Amino acid sequence: MAVGYLVTVLLAALIVVFCLVRIRGPKPLFYVSYRLGLVFNEIPFLALYALVASTALAFAEGDIATAADRVSVGLAAASAAGLVVVARRGMRAAPAVRLALDEALGAGTGTRRRPPLARILLRPIFRRRGDVKRVANLSYGDAGRRNLLDVYHHRSRPEGGSVLIHFHGGHYDQGRKNTQSLPLLYRLASQGWVCISANYRLRPAFSHPDHVIDAKKVIAWAREHAEEYGASPEAAVFVSGSSAGGHMAALAALTPDEPSYQPGFEEADTSVTAAIALNGYLGEYFDGDPATSPVNLVRSDAPPFLIAHGDLDELVETENPKALVTALRSVSTSPVVYVELPGGHHAFDLFHSFRFEALIDGIEEFAAWVVSGASRPHDAT
Repeated sequence: MAVGYLVTVLLAALIVVFCLVRIRGPKPLFYVSYRLGLVFNEIPFLALYALVASTALAFAEGDIATAADRVSVGLAAASAAGLVVVARRGMRAAPAVRLALDEALGAGTGTRRRPPLARILLRPIFRRRGDVKRVANLSYGDAGRRNLLDVYHHRSRPEGGSVLIHFHGGHYDQGRKNTQSLPLLYRLASQGWVCISANYRLRPAFSHPDHVIDAKKVIAWAREHAEEYGASPEAAVFVSGSSAGGHMAALAALTPDEPSYQPGFEEADTSVTAAIALNGYLGEYFDGDPATSPVNLVRSDAPPFLIAHGDLDELVETENPKALVTALRSVSTSPVVYVELPGGHHAFDLFHSFRFEALIDGIEEFAAWVVSGASRPHDAT
């Protein structure tokens, strides 16, 4: 019996299950399913390549000799089919994004684009681009490495670009600036944007409102320094975040120039042009204070929002972001784009996948709509 081949096939089968089904169970099982799912739900081709190569090698070496081995081959075929299903489900993100844009911004806003197949299929984990330079570890505050940021800009430094600020996730107690949404940052920087990814102070040493104060410091830093890297003097400033970073981005966007979040820099302009929340937790902070929930901070002059969430998110149910969408649409005069990604897990923004590339296309179109100054009747939401 080809034991090594069987182990490979069983692992592939588990990956398929973890991708297709939202696992709720004991912590060890949840941890394994979450870690494997967040990788292979976005890049199932890597598992498919390994499975095909392992099967071909087993046949070439004559290891498929018993009935049990043939059962392994059958399971491999079923697992391969399951990985194809995972991949096709990721491809459904593109029409979902187009529909969400059309519904919120007007028919024809979401356009069909050809996905970068070579990048998705052959080098999904390589995020860097030759035309983009990363300037690392610039200080924006006095909290050491937790107050450092990176700037991504086009090497030619074209003038007049917009600014995107991104905050990482990690339950407010872990994570770092150069890990999440990098395909988005590099894509926009290659288009002339100035993109910023920032660390911030973490629990348990720090808590609310320290995180939001750091977010405001980054916004103030961007308004003061982004022009040095090619941004327009009157640049549109977009704030974005993943998971806990999405919570930070929403709070920052809904509290422009709030003095209690700007101790020592109360006069700085911390308003933003638009906000983007990716797989974000958008409710109350750990202390349960209602004032820490973006839902309770909505306002008529809120900036445009784009909120994207996976329908299989293991950590944050879709009802959480939908509550903010409903609250914003009830009072805000700005558009609110809500994209529910078919088959999306919690961390869908790590790699070049069909799902995230389609969403990046949508973010580009959303940003172009916002920057263009387009408007529409409030009741169109």
